[in-house]
Amino acid sequence: MDTQTLEHIALFDKCRQFTKAREVKAAGLYPYFKPISESEDTVVTIEGQKRIMLGSNNYLGLTHHPKVLEAASRALHRYGSGCTGSRFLNGTLDLHVQLEGALAEFLGKEDCLVFSTGYLANVGLISGLVGRGETVFLDKLDHASIVDGAKMSFGETERFNHGDLAGLERKLERAGTSRGSMIVVDGIYSMEGDIADIPGLVRVARKYGAALAVDDAHSLGVLGPNGDGTAAHFGMTDDVDIIAGTFSKSLASIGGFVSGSENVINYIRHHSRPLIFTASLPPANTAGVLAALEVLQSDTERRERLWANTRRLHEGFRSYGFEIGPTETPIVPVLIGTMENTFVMWRRLFDAGVFTNPVMPPAVPPSQCRLRTSVMATHTFDQIDLCLEKFASIGRELGVI
Repeated sequence: MDTQTLEHIALFDKCRQFTKAREVKAAGLYPYFKPISESEDTVVTIEGQKRIMLGSNNYLGLTHHPKVLEAASRALHRYGSGCTGSRFLNGTLDLHVQLEGALAEFLGKEDCLVFSTGYLANVGLISGLVGRGETVFLDKLDHASIVDGAKMSFGETERFNHGDLAGLERKLERAGTSRGSMIVVDGIYSMEGDIADIPGLVRVARKYGAALAVDDAHSLGVLGPNGDGTAAHFGMTDDVDIIAGTFSKSLASIGGFVSGSENVINYIRHHSRPLIFTASLPPANTAGVLAALEVLQSDTERRERLWANTRRLHEGFRSYGFEIGPTETPIVPVLIGTMENTFVMWRRLFDAGVFTNPVMPPAVPPSQCRLRTSVMATHTFDQIDLCLEKFASIGRELGVI
């Protein structure tokens, strides 16, 4: 089919009209899809220059841990590069079963189910569990995978304002207690860095007979007395019905999980399309996660360093006059303002050797664009201080502070 014919296909009209990304590229400010050619944990090489990585979710710095790399390498040679089938058929390894058992024990749940990505875990949880005549209640700042899981279910979706438990309660009251319902929230919100009010959510859920599911993607390894997540952070593991999460943050790999009672996990195992119709997590990744989970539990000093770095970054930004919102965690959003200023500041920091993540509409209002930063346990204080100094000098020049 030639280009002239393609131009007459109505479906592609929106593709031709989408010019914003090309315009930002032409201005030299395009911040996305930057290829990393080498990684040294807290330092990456992009476009031939070493830059401090201040935008990774590698909270415990385990992607380069020798035990993780060794375990992945051994599994690669023992099992091969992939499973070539779904968990439901030929794709279940003894490694998957070991990981599910280890996670269930770590999280204080009866059972656990491993998915190929964290995205699929949330989609599989909600679409597999919420059916016709049932309702799922979502915080408006929930991760996209939670929203998409609700869309793929046959149930109804109700969204409440971020953290607004009174609003949630009104919606639950209108829905009534005669129908199945589930509340799903992030444990740590990925763009704000604030923590879900688990005690309040448990109270509301119990009052109206709703299940409560928490996505601990950014909480695992970060919150809890043993790095065991948001529910444990509040001492309410038994009160949270389902804990889901990903391996792509603190556990240094890819994949996801859903944990809960044996009955619930057994049902999801046999009704979740993203599990049944997706090839299973590759052996090397599975073994790497098992090793990372062991390190997470044995090396408690690593989490202490993460929180020391978190406090230093929080205090540094605030001392320079930056607005970082309600963050309580290693996720630190730095409010810049307009889209143009945010792109310019991102570029100036990038050129100065600091990698951050710009957040633009529709994720945030046009006047509240920001740079999302995040700190690792393996950052040094010198690296953090250098990043803060670069932020301050560029922020003053651009009138951000």
